[in-house]
Parts: sequence; structure tokens; C-alpha cells
Amino acid sequence: MRRIALGLPGIIEETGRFAFSIATGDKLKGVVWVWLERLAERKARVPNPAVLAVRVADQNEKAALLAADPDKFFTEPHYNGYPAVLVRLDQVTEDELRKLIDDAWRCQAPRRLLTPREELVRAAQPAKRVSRSAAKKPGTAKARAKAKSTKLKKLRASRPRKRPARKTRPKQKR
Repeated sequence: MRRIALGLPGIIEETGRFAFSIATGDKLKGVVWVWLERLAERKARVPNPAVLAVRVADQNEKAALLAADPDKFFTEPHYNGYPAVLVRLDQVTEDELRKLIDDAWRCQAPRRLLTPREELVRAAQPAKRVSRSAAKKPGTAKARAKAKSTKLKKLRASRPRKRPARKTRPKQKR
């Protein structure tokens, strides 16, 4: 699990406990951590290394995972209303764990980290065919739109601006 988590960009292993987070500004956003189980009421929680808590995108994804396989995924009242599921490590394969951690990373990672990773994924995929007409046009659609917008702004700025006619009120008789 440590190898999978640390293989993702921006992941930091927290000291003092088995948890992995992403630094976003001044805050650490949890991605995956060991479950702190409450063995007795009013006692401190104890780490349970056989179970991980994994962040999910939202409550719908959490509900879907819990309904899909209750042997692998479960929750406790402490996590009610929080988008995270508890995963029994002895019930999941390494590939399933890798996908869960990768999805958790995606929902917590800032945009600056998502972009290079998405480019790596695209580079691994086969190249797309581009039509000849699209290949002849320089730049992206966004760049062309920006150039057109700039051109219109310059054109409008060069025209003399007409002032609207001033409306006058008719004089009232007293």
C-alpha cells in the first residue's frame, strides 16, 4: 500500500501514523489512512492495520461501493456524512487497491498535479488520427478563439465612439 500511495505525485506520508495525504496550500488532505478502531466506549481509538480508510469522491460513490461488496467495504458511525469507505485489506486484490487509491488521489489532488498525470496517461494511449483540415489550422480552438476576441477588441477600440443623444425634458408650464 505504501508503494502504491507514494508512487502518486504530491503524496506525503504523515509522521506518527500510517496515513498518506496531499498538501494543498497550508492544509493536508487525506487520501488513504489506517483505520483507527474504537475497541471500547470512551477509550482512545487504536490503529487496525487490517483495514484502511480510503477517500471517495462523494456520498453516491460511497453508497455504491458499500452496496456492491459488503465483504470488502464497510463504514462506521464515525464516517457517516464523510466521503470515505473502510476497506478490508485481506478481501481486496492489489489491482483493486491501486484503483481505489488512485481514485482517492484524483478527488483530492489540486489541478496543478492532475495535469501532468493526465498527460502521462494520454501519452501511453495510441495517437488519435486527425483530419487534414484540422491539421492545417494552427493552434488550438482556445487559442483561435482568444485571437478572434483580441482582434474584435482592437477593432472596437479603433472606432470613434458615438455618444448617445442627451434626453431633455420638456419644460413644464407653471
